[in-house]
Amino acid sequence: MARTAVITGGTGGLGTAVISTFLETGWRVVAPVRAGSQERLPAGAEAVVADLTSQGDVEAAIAAAGPHLSAVVNLVGGYAGGGRVHETAVDDFEAMIRTNVRPTFLVTRAALPVLVANGGGSVVCVSSRAAVAPFPGAAGYVTAKAAVLAFANAVAVEYKGQGVRCNTVLPSVIDTPANRNGMPGDRSKWVNPAEIAKVILFLASDDSTPMSGATIPVYGQA
Repeated sequence: MARTAVITGGTGGLGTAVISTFLETGWRVVAPVRAGSQERLPAGAEAVVADLTSQGDVEAAIAAAGPHLSAVVNLVGGYAGGGRVHETAVDDFEAMIRTNVRPTFLVTRAALPVLVANGGGSVVCVSSRAAVAPFPGAAGYVTAKAAVLAFANAVAVEYKGQGVRCNTVLPSVIDTPANRNGMPGDRSKWVNPAEIAKVILFLASDDSTPMSGATIPVYGQA
């Protein structure tokens, strides 16, 4: 039976590239998505309707993946900028934590017992270059992405002895339609989603078995 991966954030520019890459290499992909967005997934992915901030929905999505789960890829997240720290509303700050950290925690938490029972597997988290190279005007986003990185490192330490590895990818600005519509800048320095997808596939595959706790930068030409 094909190895199974649960991939979140599958309807975005990066998510569709990652799912397509996994499908092309023979993986079975289960993709939790919000209701009404199933048609945006690449053909071949198995959609599960879920709100990834809901513990019950997340647990149901992991159960739908079945007993052959080998990898979890945490892509879901979001960006919001604004003023400096003293100009940032508490609700806006907390929204970035909820959007970026809570789904990564809930999905990983639900998947770990299955991965351990299977003798091991891979968790891949997607943070951001901003986690290690902050820029002004996005304190909530920067903090949330740094928290994703710290969480992944905690998983790597806690589950290494049970064969579960956890690594983190740090992309720079990703060249997606959404970013092209909303972000200025030199696009020659942005990173192609397909390039990030190759790195994520490697981290999910048996080729990366010796690696855990790694922080992998995937930047453009900057």
